[in-house]
Amino acid sequence: MKDQVKVSVIMGVYNCEKTISKSIDSILRQTFTDWELIICDDCSDDLSYEISLNYQSQYPEKIMVLRNDKNQRLSYTLNRCIEVSKGELIARMDADDISFDNRLSVQVSYLDSNKNVGWIGSSVELIDDNGAWGTRKSILKPTKVEVYLENQFIHPTVMFRKSVLNAVGGYTVSKVTRRGQDYDLWCKLMYAGYTGENLSNVLLYYREDQDSFSKKKWKYRIDNVIVRKKWYKELKIPCKYFWTIYRPLLVGIIPKKLMQKIHRNRYGYKGESNEKNKIKVRKN
Repeated sequence: MKDQVKVSVIMGVYNCEKTISKSIDSILRQTFTDWELIICDDCSDDLSYEISLNYQSQYPEKIMVLRNDKNQRLSYTLNRCIEVSKGELIARMDADDISFDNRLSVQVSYLDSNKNVGWIGSSVELIDDNGAWGTRKSILKPTKVEVYLENQFIHPTVMFRKSVLNAVGGYTVSKVTRRGQDYDLWCKLMYAGYTGENLSNVLLYYREDQDSFSKKKWKYRIDNVIVRKKWYKELKIPCKYFWTIYRPLLVGIIPKKLMQKIHRNRYGYKGESNEKNKIKVRKN
C-alpha cells in the first residue's frame, strides 16, 4: 500500500457476510481514486473476515484487513483503523451500506474548499432488505444545541480531517458509548471547538429497517441517558432542554405502531417496498 493517500476509508465489520461485498464494491467504484480501505473485523463468527481477506488478496495496494483478538465493539475497532491509516482525511463506511460512486469526490472537494469545516456528512437514501423506502436529511450547519438534541450526522456518511479526530483522541471506548459512539463523538468535537456540516447531496444508501427505532434494548437507552447527561453539562445546554436528557427512555415507552408511523412520515415513506424500489446503484 502507498505511504500516503488522500483518503483512508475505515470500516468496522461484525457478521456482515450478506452485505459486505456490495459495500466494498461501492468503494472500489469511486470516481476519486486516491484512497485506501482499512477493514477491521471484530471477531465475526460468519464469513465476513474470509470475504474481506479475499478482497485484500485481489487489491493488496488498496485494501488492508485487520482483526481483533476478541469482540471489542465499534469504537475500539475504528480507533484501530485510524491508528494505521495513512490518509489526510478519514471516511467512515459501514459493511451494510453502499456509497454512491461520487461520494468521496464530492466530500474531498468540499473539505478542500472549506478549511474551517472539521467533518462533513451527507443525506442518504434509506434501504432495507426489500429496497429503498425513504430519504433522510440532516441540518446543513447544525449548532451545538442541535447536535446535542439529536444525532445530526449519519455516521457512515461522514468524512473527517484526521487531524481533528486525533486532537480529541478518536472515539471514546467505554461501556456507555458501545451503541452511541457517534453521538458522543459529535458532542466531543463540538466541545473542542470544531465545526461539522452536512451536504444536501444524497451520497449513500443507508441500511435502516422501518422499525429499527423499536429494537434498541433498554440497557443501551440507559447508556444513552448517561452520555446525554454528560454533554448537557459540558456543552452548557440551556436548562429548558434538561428534559431531553431522558428522551431515549421516553421514546422507549411510546407504542411501536405510533413510532413506526412517525418514523415513516419523517423520512418520506414510499409505501411497501416493491420491484420499483429495488436498489439500482447510481452512477454519478
